[in-house]
Amino acid sequence: MRLPVLAIAAGLGLASLHAAAQQAPLLTEAPLRAHLSFLADDLFEGRGTGQRGGDLAVRYLETQAAVIGLKPLAGGGYRMPVKIEGTKLLERSFVRFDANGKSITPSNGSEIVFGTAAGKADLTIDAPLVFVGYGAIAPEEKWDDYKGVDMKGKLLVMMVNDPQPTAEEPNRFAGKAYTYYGRWLYKYEEAVRQGAAGVLLIHTTPSASYPWSVPANGFSHERFHLAGAGNPVEGWLQEDTARTLFKAAGFDLDALRAQAETRAFRPVDLKTSVHAEVHSAIRQIEQFNVAGIVPGSDAKLKAQAVVYSAHWDHLGMDEGVRRDDRGDHTWNGAIDNASGAAALLAMAAEAVKHPAKRTQVFLWPAAEEQGLLGSAAYVRNPAWPLAQTTADLNLDSMNFVGLTRDIGVAGAERSSLYDAAADVARKMGLKLAPAIPDLSGAYFRADHFNFAKAGVPAFNVGSAVFSGDGHFEFVKDPAASAARLVAFKKDYHQVTDEYHADWDLSGMVQQAQFTLNLGYAVGNAPAMQSWKAGDAFGKVKR
Repeated sequence: MRLPVLAIAAGLGLASLHAAAQQAPLLTEAPLRAHLSFLADDLFEGRGTGQRGGDLAVRYLETQAAVIGLKPLAGGGYRMPVKIEGTKLLERSFVRFDANGKSITPSNGSEIVFGTAAGKADLTIDAPLVFVGYGAIAPEEKWDDYKGVDMKGKLLVMMVNDPQPTAEEPNRFAGKAYTYYGRWLYKYEEAVRQGAAGVLLIHTTPSASYPWSVPANGFSHERFHLAGAGNPVEGWLQEDTARTLFKAAGFDLDALRAQAETRAFRPVDLKTSVHAEVHSAIRQIEQFNVAGIVPGSDAKLKAQAVVYSAHWDHLGMDEGVRRDDRGDHTWNGAIDNASGAAALLAMAAEAVKHPAKRTQVFLWPAAEEQGLLGSAAYVRNPAWPLAQTTADLNLDSMNFVGLTRDIGVAGAERSSLYDAAADVARKMGLKLAPAIPDLSGAYFRADHFNFAKAGVPAFNVGSAVFSGDGHFEFVKDPAASAARLVAFKKDYHQVTDEYHADWDLSGMVQQAQFTLNLGYAVGNAPAMQSWKAGDAFGKVKR
Protein backbone atom coordinates (compact mmCIF):
# COMPACT_ATOMS: atom_id res chain seq x y z
CA MET A 1 0.00 0.00 0.00
CA ARG A 2 1.72 3.16 -1.21
CA LEU A 3 -0.89 5.75 -0.21
CA PRO A 4 0.79 6.60 3.14
CA VAL A 5 4.08 7.24 1.35
CA LEU A 6 2.34 9.51 -1.13
CA ALA A 7 0.66 11.34 1.72
CA ILE A 8 3.97 11.91 3.41
CA ALA A 9 5.46 13.03 0.12
CA ALA A 10 2.73 15.60 -0.26
CA GLY A 11 3.39 16.93 3.23
CA LEU A 12 7.19 16.91 3.21
CA GLY A 13 8.25 17.02 -0.42
CA LEU A 14 9.80 14.28 -2.52
CA ALA A 15 13.32 15.66 -2.11
CA SER A 16 13.04 15.44 1.66
CA LEU A 17 11.69 11.92 1.40
CA HIS A 18 14.65 10.94 -0.76
CA ALA A 19 17.05 12.33 1.82
CA ALA A 20 15.25 10.43 4.59
CA ALA A 21 15.36 7.21 2.57
CA GLN A 22 19.10 7.58 2.14
CA GLN A 23 19.47 8.03 5.88
CA ALA A 24 17.41 5.03 6.99
CA PRO A 25 14.97 2.51 5.47
CA LEU A 26 11.59 3.94 4.50
CA LEU A 27 8.60 2.93 6.64
CA THR A 28 5.09 2.39 5.34
CA GLU A 29 1.78 2.53 7.14
CA ALA A 30 0.34 -0.95 6.50
CA PRO A 31 2.51 -2.99 8.92
CA LEU A 32 2.32 -0.34 11.63
CA ARG A 33 -1.48 -0.20 11.42
CA ALA A 34 -1.76 -3.98 11.40
CA HIS A 35 0.35 -4.36 14.54
CA LEU A 36 -1.46 -1.48 16.26
CA SER A 37 -4.97 -2.76 15.57
CA PHE A 38 -4.02 -6.27 16.70
CA LEU A 39 -2.19 -5.29 19.91
CA ALA A 40 -5.10 -3.00 20.86
CA ASP A 41 -7.72 -5.66 20.18
CA ASP A 42 -9.89 -7.05 22.97
CA LEU A 43 -8.13 -10.35 22.31
CA PHE A 44 -5.12 -8.97 24.23
CA GLU A 45 -7.31 -8.00 27.19
CA GLY A 46 -5.57 -4.68 27.77
CA ARG A 47 -2.08 -6.26 28.00
CA GLY A 48 -2.20 -6.12 31.78
CA THR A 49 0.78 -6.83 33.99
CA GLY A 50 0.40 -10.26 35.55
CA GLN A 51 -2.60 -11.04 33.37
CA ARG A 52 -3.20 -13.38 30.45
CA GLY A 53 -3.29 -10.44 28.04
CA GLY A 54 0.22 -9.45 29.03
CA ASP A 55 1.44 -12.99 28.37
CA LEU A 56 -0.21 -12.91 24.95
CA ALA A 57 1.48 -9.59 24.14
CA VAL A 58 4.90 -10.96 25.06
CA ARG A 59 4.31 -14.06 22.95
CA TYR A 60 3.23 -11.93 20.00
CA LEU A 61 6.22 -9.60 20.26
CA GLU A 62 8.80 -12.36 20.54
CA THR A 63 7.22 -14.22 17.63
CA GLN A 64 7.26 -11.10 15.49
CA ALA A 65 10.86 -10.40 16.49
CA ALA A 66 11.81 -13.82 15.19
CA VAL A 67 9.79 -13.41 11.98
CA ILE A 68 11.34 -10.00 11.37
CA GLY A 69 14.82 -11.43 11.76
CA LEU A 70 15.98 -9.70 14.91
CA LYS A 71 18.83 -11.60 16.52
CA PRO A 72 18.00 -13.14 19.91
CA LEU A 73 19.74 -12.26 23.14
CA ALA A 74 22.80 -14.06 24.46
CA GLY A 75 20.67 -16.80 26.01
CA GLY A 76 19.05 -17.61 22.69
CA GLY A 77 15.62 -16.00 23.17
CA TYR A 78 13.98 -12.59 23.16
CA ARG A 79 12.68 -12.53 26.75
CA MET A 80 14.30 -10.75 29.68
CA PRO A 81 12.75 -11.75 33.05
CA VAL A 82 11.41 -9.04 35.35
CA LYS A 83 10.67 -10.19 38.90
CA ILE A 84 7.63 -8.29 40.13
CA GLU A 85 5.49 -8.37 43.26
CA GLY A 86 1.77 -7.84 42.76
CA THR A 87 -0.42 -6.37 45.51
CA LYS A 88 -4.21 -6.06 45.47
CA LEU A 89 -5.85 -4.20 48.35
CA LEU A 90 -8.71 -6.06 50.03
CA GLU A 91 -11.98 -4.32 50.88
CA ARG A 92 -11.63 -4.57 54.65
CA SER A 93 -8.60 -2.28 54.60
CA PHE A 94 -8.95 1.25 55.95
CA VAL A 95 -7.02 4.28 57.20
CA ARG A 96 -8.33 6.26 60.20
CA PHE A 97 -7.03 9.59 61.42
CA ASP A 98 -7.59 10.70 65.03
CA ALA A 99 -7.10 14.39 65.80
CA ASN A 100 -8.39 16.46 68.74
CA GLY A 101 -10.90 13.81 69.67
CA LYS A 102 -12.24 13.54 66.11
CA SER A 103 -11.97 10.41 63.99
CA ILE A 104 -11.85 10.69 60.22
CA THR A 105 -12.00 7.58 58.02
CA PRO A 106 -11.81 8.67 54.38
CA SER A 107 -13.70 6.65 51.81
CA ASN A 108 -11.33 4.50 49.80
CA GLY A 109 -11.45 5.40 46.12
CA SER A 110 -13.16 8.78 46.35
CA GLU A 111 -11.29 10.48 49.23
CA ILE A 112 -8.16 8.39 49.64
CA VAL A 113 -6.37 5.66 47.73
CA PHE A 114 -3.68 3.54 49.33
CA GLY A 115 -1.85 0.24 49.27
CA THR A 116 1.39 -1.35 50.40
CA ALA A 117 4.72 -2.00 48.71
CA ALA A 118 6.26 -3.80 51.69
CA GLY A 119 5.39 -7.31 50.53
CA LYS A 120 3.26 -8.21 53.57
CA ALA A 121 -0.29 -9.51 53.28
CA ASP A 122 -1.48 -8.04 56.59
CA LEU A 123 -0.24 -4.83 58.17
CA THR A 124 -1.48 -2.89 61.17
CA ILE A 125 0.15 0.51 61.49
CA ASP A 126 -0.14 3.06 64.28
CA ALA A 127 1.91 6.14 63.55
CA PRO A 128 2.03 9.91 64.03
CA LEU A 129 1.22 12.04 60.99
CA VAL A 130 3.91 14.51 59.85
CA PHE A 131 3.68 17.12 57.09
CA VAL A 132 6.99 17.31 55.21
CA GLY A 133 6.24 19.93 52.57
CA TYR A 134 7.43 18.67 49.19
CA GLY A 135 9.35 15.80 50.78
CA ALA A 136 12.48 16.72 48.80
CA ILE A 137 16.19 16.61 49.53
CA ALA A 138 17.94 18.43 46.69
CA PRO A 139 21.55 19.37 47.53
CA GLU A 140 22.05 21.27 44.27
CA GLU A 141 19.11 23.50 45.28
CA LYS A 142 20.30 23.76 48.90
CA TRP A 143 16.93 22.25 49.82
CA ASP A 144 16.07 19.78 52.58
CA ASP A 145 12.48 19.32 53.72
CA TYR A 146 13.50 16.82 56.42
CA LYS A 147 16.20 18.83 58.23
CA GLY A 148 17.58 15.69 59.83
CA VAL A 149 14.38 14.96 61.76
CA ASP A 150 13.98 11.23 62.39
CA MET A 151 11.06 9.95 60.28
CA LYS A 152 11.28 6.31 61.25
CA GLY A 153 7.85 4.88 61.96
CA LYS A 154 6.00 8.07 60.97
CA LEU A 155 3.37 8.50 58.25
CA LEU A 156 4.36 11.37 55.95
CA VAL A 157 1.95 13.61 54.11
CA MET A 158 3.39 15.81 51.38
CA MET A 159 2.69 17.89 48.31
CA VAL A 160 3.16 16.82 44.72
CA ASN A 161 5.36 18.80 42.31
CA ASP A 162 8.37 21.00 43.20
CA PRO A 163 8.95 24.17 45.24
CA GLN A 164 7.76 26.96 42.98
CA PRO A 165 10.00 29.67 41.47
CA THR A 166 10.09 33.12 43.02
CA ALA A 167 10.91 36.60 41.75
CA GLU A 168 14.31 36.27 43.42
CA GLU A 169 14.88 32.73 42.10
CA PRO A 170 12.94 32.36 38.83
CA ASN A 171 14.86 29.19 37.92
CA ARG A 172 14.52 27.45 41.27
CA PHE A 173 13.78 23.77 40.65
CA ALA A 174 13.78 24.44 36.87
CA GLY A 175 11.29 27.30 37.17
CA LYS A 176 7.76 26.27 36.24
CA ALA A 177 8.96 22.98 34.80
CA TYR A 178 8.80 19.70 36.69
CA THR A 179 11.94 18.10 38.08
CA TYR A 180 12.29 14.52 39.28
CA TYR A 181 11.87 15.78 42.86
CA GLY A 182 8.27 16.59 41.95
CA ARG A 183 7.36 13.09 40.82
CA TRP A 184 5.44 10.67 43.01
CA LEU A 185 8.07 8.01 42.31
CA TYR A 186 10.81 10.14 43.86
CA LYS A 187 8.65 10.99 46.88
CA TYR A 188 7.87 7.32 47.55
CA GLU A 189 11.56 6.45 47.12
CA GLU A 190 12.63 9.16 49.58
CA ALA A 191 10.08 7.99 52.15
CA VAL A 192 11.66 4.52 52.00
CA ARG A 193 15.11 6.04 52.50
CA GLN A 194 13.77 7.95 55.51
CA GLY A 195 12.45 4.74 57.07
CA ALA A 196 8.90 6.11 57.21
CA ALA A 197 5.83 4.02 57.97
CA GLY A 198 4.35 5.37 54.77
CA VAL A 199 3.52 8.36 52.63
CA LEU A 200 0.35 10.04 51.38
CA LEU A 201 0.49 12.60 48.57
CA ILE A 202 -1.97 15.49 48.48
CA HIS A 203 -3.61 15.44 45.05
CA THR A 204 -4.53 18.50 43.05
CA THR A 205 -5.00 18.34 39.30
CA PRO A 206 -2.62 21.28 38.61
CA SER A 207 0.18 19.91 40.78
CA ALA A 208 -0.13 16.32 39.58
CA SER A 209 -0.96 17.36 35.98
CA TYR A 210 -3.74 14.75 35.84
CA PRO A 211 -7.13 14.34 37.54
CA TRP A 212 -7.98 12.25 40.59
CA SER A 213 -9.26 9.49 38.30
CA VAL A 214 -5.68 8.58 37.34
CA PRO A 215 -4.43 7.52 40.81
CA ALA A 216 -7.92 6.25 41.65
CA ASN A 217 -7.90 3.91 38.64
CA GLY A 218 -4.31 2.91 39.32
CA PHE A 219 -4.96 1.93 42.94
CA SER A 220 -8.20 0.14 42.07
CA HIS A 221 -6.15 -2.39 40.10
CA GLU A 222 -3.55 -4.77 41.35
CA ARG A 223 -0.39 -2.70 41.82
CA PHE A 224 3.13 -3.84 41.10
CA HIS A 225 6.68 -3.08 42.11
CA LEU A 226 10.04 -4.72 41.69
CA ALA A 227 10.80 -7.27 44.37
CA GLY A 228 12.29 -5.59 47.44
CA ALA A 229 11.23 -3.53 50.44
CA GLY A 230 8.95 -0.57 49.78
CA ASN A 231 6.68 1.64 51.87
CA PRO A 232 4.32 -0.14 54.27
CA VAL A 233 1.64 2.36 53.23
CA GLU A 234 1.64 4.61 50.19
CA GLY A 235 -1.14 6.47 48.45
CA TRP A 236 -2.92 9.75 47.74
CA LEU A 237 -5.33 12.07 49.56
CA GLN A 238 -7.94 14.18 47.80
CA GLU A 239 -7.21 17.86 48.47
CA ASP A 240 -10.57 18.40 50.20
CA THR A 241 -9.90 15.40 52.41
CA ALA A 242 -6.50 16.76 53.34
CA ARG A 243 -7.99 20.16 54.09
CA THR A 244 -10.60 18.62 56.39
CA LEU A 245 -7.97 16.53 58.13
CA PHE A 246 -5.59 19.45 58.70
CA LYS A 247 -8.44 21.62 60.01
CA ALA A 248 -9.49 18.93 62.48
CA ALA A 249 -5.89 18.83 63.72
CA GLY A 250 -5.87 22.62 64.19
CA PHE A 251 -3.77 23.49 61.13
CA ASP A 252 -4.44 25.48 57.99
CA LEU A 253 -3.38 23.55 54.90
CA ASP A 254 -2.73 26.65 52.81
CA ALA A 255 -0.63 28.26 55.55
CA LEU A 256 1.55 25.14 55.78
CA ARG A 257 1.84 25.05 52.00
CA ALA A 258 3.14 28.60 52.08
CA GLN A 259 5.73 27.68 54.73
CA ALA A 260 6.82 24.74 52.56
CA GLU A 261 7.80 27.12 49.75
CA THR A 262 10.82 28.30 51.75
CA ARG A 263 14.14 26.67 52.58
CA ALA A 264 13.49 27.40 56.26
CA PHE A 265 10.59 24.91 56.32
CA ARG A 266 10.83 22.17 58.93
CA PRO A 267 8.64 19.06 59.27
CA VAL A 268 5.39 19.73 61.12
CA ASP A 269 3.97 17.22 63.58
CA LEU A 270 0.23 17.38 62.87
CA LYS A 271 -0.66 16.07 66.35
CA THR A 272 -2.67 13.38 64.60
CA SER A 273 -2.43 9.63 65.05
CA VAL A 274 -3.00 7.27 62.17
CA HIS A 275 -4.38 3.76 62.48
CA ALA A 276 -4.19 1.77 59.26
CA GLU A 277 -5.17 -1.81 58.58
CA VAL A 278 -3.86 -2.85 55.20
CA HIS A 279 -4.86 -6.29 53.97
CA SER A 280 -3.64 -7.37 50.57
CA ALA A 281 -3.52 -10.32 48.25
CA ILE A 282 0.14 -10.62 47.29
CA ARG A 283 1.75 -12.70 44.59
CA GLN A 284 5.18 -13.02 43.03
CA ILE A 285 5.11 -13.00 39.26
CA GLU A 286 7.58 -13.03 36.43
CA GLN A 287 6.98 -10.65 33.56
CA PHE A 288 9.21 -10.15 30.57
CA ASN A 289 10.84 -7.38 28.65
CA VAL A 290 11.17 -8.35 25.00
CA ALA A 291 14.34 -7.41 23.11
CA GLY A 292 15.97 -8.21 19.79
CA ILE A 293 19.16 -7.08 18.12
CA VAL A 294 20.37 -5.88 14.73
CA PRO A 295 24.16 -6.31 14.89
CA GLY A 296 26.23 -3.36 13.76
CA SER A 297 28.09 -3.44 10.44
CA ASP A 298 31.29 -1.70 11.58
CA ALA A 299 33.99 -3.95 13.02
CA LYS A 300 34.73 -1.49 15.83
CA LEU A 301 31.51 0.46 16.36
CA LYS A 302 29.29 -2.64 16.53
CA ALA A 303 30.49 -3.03 20.13
CA GLN A 304 28.32 0.03 20.90
CA ALA A 305 24.54 0.24 20.55
CA VAL A 306 21.55 2.51 20.18
CA VAL A 307 18.35 1.38 21.91
CA TYR A 308 14.81 2.00 20.66
CA SER A 309 12.16 1.37 23.33
CA ALA A 310 8.37 1.28 23.68
CA HIS A 311 6.48 -0.39 26.52
CA TRP A 312 4.00 -3.12 25.64
CA ASP A 313 1.76 -3.06 28.71
CA HIS A 314 -1.40 -1.19 29.64
CA LEU A 315 -3.93 -1.59 32.48
CA GLY A 316 -5.45 -4.93 31.55
CA MET A 317 -8.90 -6.10 32.59
CA ASP A 318 -11.02 -5.73 35.72
CA GLU A 319 -14.12 -7.88 35.61
CA GLY A 320 -15.27 -6.68 39.02
CA VAL A 321 -16.03 -3.06 38.13
CA ARG A 322 -18.30 -1.63 35.45
CA ARG A 323 -16.32 1.21 33.88
CA ASP A 324 -18.75 2.74 31.37
CA ASP A 325 -22.30 2.45 30.05
CA ARG A 326 -21.29 -0.44 27.81
CA GLY A 327 -19.97 -2.50 30.70
CA ASP A 328 -16.48 -2.34 29.21
CA HIS A 329 -13.82 -3.80 31.51
CA THR A 330 -10.85 -3.72 29.14
CA TRP A 331 -8.26 -0.96 29.12
CA ASN A 332 -7.10 -1.58 25.53
CA GLY A 333 -4.36 1.07 25.56
CA ALA A 334 -4.41 1.65 21.82
CA ILE A 335 -2.48 4.92 21.92
CA ASP A 336 -0.84 4.19 25.28
CA ASN A 337 1.05 2.22 24.13
CA ALA A 338 0.08 -0.23 21.41
CA SER A 339 1.07 2.64 19.12
CA GLY A 340 4.70 2.68 20.25
CA ALA A 341 4.99 -1.11 20.42
CA ALA A 342 3.62 -1.41 16.88
CA ALA A 343 5.91 1.32 15.58
CA LEU A 344 8.97 -0.50 16.95
CA LEU A 345 7.94 -3.67 15.14
CA ALA A 346 7.59 -1.77 11.87
CA MET A 347 10.93 -0.05 12.43
CA ALA A 348 12.72 -3.28 13.30
CA ALA A 349 11.43 -4.99 10.18
CA GLU A 350 13.19 -2.38 8.05
CA ALA A 351 16.28 -2.06 10.24
CA VAL A 352 17.25 -5.71 9.83
CA LYS A 353 17.61 -5.10 6.10
CA HIS A 354 20.01 -2.19 6.57
CA PRO A 355 22.29 -2.47 9.63
CA ALA A 356 23.78 0.71 11.05
CA LYS A 357 27.44 0.86 12.02
CA ARG A 358 26.49 0.49 15.68
CA THR A 359 24.29 -2.30 16.93
CA GLN A 360 20.57 -1.50 17.19
CA VAL A 361 18.61 -2.90 20.14
CA PHE A 362 14.81 -2.97 19.92
CA LEU A 363 13.33 -3.13 23.43
CA TRP A 364 9.73 -3.57 24.57
CA PRO A 365 9.74 -3.03 28.37
CA ALA A 366 7.11 -4.52 30.67
CA ALA A 367 5.15 -2.81 33.46
CA GLU A 368 5.72 0.81 32.47
CA GLU A 369 2.26 1.68 33.73
CA GLN A 370 3.24 0.32 37.13
CA GLY A 371 6.12 2.78 37.61
CA LEU A 372 8.58 2.13 34.76
CA LEU A 373 9.41 -1.28 36.24
CA GLY A 374 10.53 -3.06 33.10
CA SER A 375 12.99 -0.39 32.05
CA ALA A 376 14.26 -0.17 35.66
CA ALA A 377 14.94 -3.90 35.53
CA TYR A 378 16.61 -3.52 32.14
CA VAL A 379 19.15 -0.93 33.29
CA ARG A 380 20.01 -3.16 36.25
CA ASN A 381 20.76 -6.05 33.89
CA PRO A 382 20.95 -4.67 30.32
CA ALA A 383 21.09 -6.65 27.12
CA TRP A 384 23.89 -4.30 26.06
CA PRO A 385 26.37 -2.65 28.46
CA LEU A 386 25.12 0.81 29.39
CA ALA A 387 28.64 2.20 29.10
CA GLN A 388 28.51 1.14 25.45
CA THR A 389 24.96 2.39 24.81
CA THR A 390 25.01 5.68 22.94
CA ALA A 391 21.31 6.58 23.40
CA ASP A 392 17.80 5.39 24.15
CA LEU A 393 15.04 6.71 21.87
CA ASN A 394 11.62 6.01 23.37
CA LEU A 395 8.16 5.98 21.78
CA ASP A 396 5.06 6.29 23.94
CA SER A 397 1.54 7.48 22.99
CA MET A 398 2.10 8.46 19.39
CA ASN A 399 0.50 10.91 16.98
CA PHE A 400 -2.72 9.50 15.47
CA VAL A 401 -4.23 12.68 13.96
CA GLY A 402 -2.11 13.43 10.90
CA LEU A 403 1.11 14.80 9.46
CA THR A 404 2.95 17.64 11.13
CA ARG A 405 5.57 20.10 9.98
CA ASP A 406 7.46 19.80 13.25
CA ILE A 407 8.56 17.11 15.67
CA GLY A 408 8.73 17.22 19.46
CA VAL A 409 12.06 16.43 21.08
CA ALA A 410 11.42 17.54 24.67
CA GLY A 411 14.34 16.41 26.81
CA ALA A 412 16.78 16.06 23.92
CA GLU A 413 18.23 19.47 24.81
CA ARG A 414 19.86 17.82 27.84
CA SER A 415 22.35 16.06 25.56
CA SER A 416 23.99 16.07 22.14
CA LEU A 417 20.87 14.27 20.88
CA TYR A 418 19.31 17.68 20.31
CA ASP A 419 21.81 18.64 17.62
CA ALA A 420 21.47 15.21 16.00
CA ALA A 421 17.67 15.54 16.06
CA ALA A 422 17.83 18.99 14.48
CA ASP A 423 19.95 17.65 11.63
CA VAL A 424 17.59 14.71 11.05
CA ALA A 425 14.56 17.01 11.12
CA ARG A 426 16.14 19.33 8.56
CA LYS A 427 16.84 16.43 6.21
CA MET A 428 13.20 15.33 6.51
CA GLY A 429 11.87 18.81 5.81
CA LEU A 430 10.75 19.17 9.42
CA LYS A 431 11.64 21.55 12.21
CA LEU A 432 11.90 20.96 15.92
CA ALA A 433 8.85 21.98 17.94
CA PRO A 434 9.61 24.96 20.17
CA ALA A 435 10.67 24.06 23.68
CA ILE A 436 8.34 25.00 26.53
CA PRO A 437 8.58 24.31 30.28
CA ASP A 438 7.81 20.69 31.14
CA LEU A 439 4.79 21.46 33.30
CA SER A 440 3.60 17.86 33.53
CA GLY A 441 6.93 16.20 34.29
CA ALA A 442 6.70 14.30 31.01
CA TYR A 443 10.44 13.69 30.90
CA PHE A 444 10.22 11.62 34.09
CA ARG A 445 7.10 9.66 33.15
CA ALA A 446 8.31 7.29 30.43
CA ASP A 447 10.83 4.48 30.12
CA HIS A 448 13.66 6.58 28.70
CA PHE A 449 14.05 8.20 32.13
CA ASN A 450 15.52 5.05 33.66
CA PHE A 451 18.19 5.14 30.95
CA ALA A 452 18.82 8.81 31.74
CA LYS A 453 19.17 8.07 35.46
CA ALA A 454 21.70 5.39 34.54
CA GLY A 455 23.72 7.88 32.47
CA VAL A 456 22.54 7.11 28.92
CA PRO A 457 21.37 10.13 26.84
CA ALA A 458 17.67 9.51 26.28
CA PHE A 459 14.34 11.15 25.56
CA ASN A 460 10.79 10.39 24.41
CA VAL A 461 10.42 11.24 20.73
CA GLY A 462 7.53 13.52 19.83
CA SER A 463 4.86 12.03 22.06
CA ALA A 464 1.48 13.40 21.07
CA VAL A 465 -0.14 13.04 24.50
CA PHE A 466 1.09 14.75 27.70
CA SER A 467 4.44 15.22 26.02
CA GLY A 468 5.44 18.69 27.07
CA ASP A 469 6.21 19.33 23.40
CA GLY A 470 3.78 22.20 23.48
CA HIS A 471 2.38 22.34 19.99
CA PHE A 472 2.23 20.66 16.61
CA GLU A 473 1.99 22.31 13.22
CA PHE A 474 -0.41 19.99 11.46
CA VAL A 475 -0.28 19.82 7.69
CA LYS A 476 -4.01 19.24 7.12
CA ASP A 477 -6.85 20.95 8.98
CA PRO A 478 -4.71 22.14 11.92
CA ALA A 479 -7.63 23.18 14.14
CA ALA A 480 -9.47 19.88 13.79
CA SER A 481 -6.29 17.84 14.27
CA ALA A 482 -5.35 19.77 17.40
CA ALA A 483 -8.89 19.36 18.75
CA ARG A 484 -8.74 15.58 18.26
CA LEU A 485 -5.44 15.47 20.10
CA VAL A 486 -6.80 17.51 23.02
CA ALA A 487 -9.98 15.43 23.10
CA PHE A 488 -7.95 12.26 23.59
CA LYS A 489 -6.88 13.43 27.04
CA LYS A 490 -10.25 12.31 28.37
CA ASP A 491 -9.43 8.81 27.11
CA TYR A 492 -6.03 8.68 28.81
CA HIS A 493 -5.95 5.65 31.14
CA GLN A 494 -9.61 4.95 30.42
CA VAL A 495 -11.37 2.05 28.70
CA THR A 496 -12.07 4.42 25.80
CA ASP A 497 -8.42 4.37 24.64
CA GLU A 498 -9.40 2.05 21.81
CA TYR A 499 -8.25 1.63 18.20
CA HIS A 500 -10.30 3.30 15.45
CA ALA A 501 -9.93 2.22 11.85
CA ASP A 502 -10.48 5.78 10.60
CA TRP A 503 -7.39 7.16 12.39
CA ASP A 504 -4.98 9.05 10.15
CA LEU A 505 -1.69 7.28 10.88
CA SER A 506 0.44 9.28 8.46
CA GLY A 507 1.73 11.32 11.39
CA MET A 508 2.52 8.15 13.33
CA VAL A 509 4.52 6.82 10.38
CA GLN A 510 6.29 10.18 10.19
CA GLN A 511 7.14 10.05 13.91
CA ALA A 512 8.43 6.48 13.65
CA GLN A 513 10.46 7.41 10.56
CA PHE A 514 12.04 10.33 12.40
CA THR A 515 12.94 8.08 15.31
CA LEU A 516 14.48 5.47 13.04
CA ASN A 517 16.38 8.15 11.12
CA LEU A 518 17.69 9.58 14.38
CA GLY A 519 18.75 6.11 15.47
CA TYR A 520 20.74 5.71 12.28
CA ALA A 521 22.26 9.16 12.70
CA VAL A 522 23.58 8.38 16.18
CA GLY A 523 24.25 4.78 15.22
CA ASN A 524 26.56 5.91 12.40
CA ALA A 525 28.08 8.94 14.12
CA PRO A 526 31.86 8.93 14.76
CA ALA A 527 31.41 9.47 18.52
CA MET A 528 28.90 8.40 21.14
CA GLN A 529 26.27 10.84 22.37
CA SER A 530 26.99 12.84 25.52
CA TRP A 531 25.20 14.92 28.14
CA LYS A 532 25.42 18.69 28.08
CA ALA A 533 27.76 20.17 30.67
CA GLY A 534 26.05 20.55 34.02
CA ASP A 535 23.10 18.32 33.26
CA ALA A 536 22.03 16.32 36.29
CA PHE A 537 22.03 13.01 34.44
CA GLY A 538 25.56 13.04 33.04
CA LYS A 539 26.98 11.26 36.08
CA VAL A 540 27.87 7.81 34.84
CA LYS A 541 31.26 7.31 33.26
CA ARG A 542 30.86 6.16 29.66
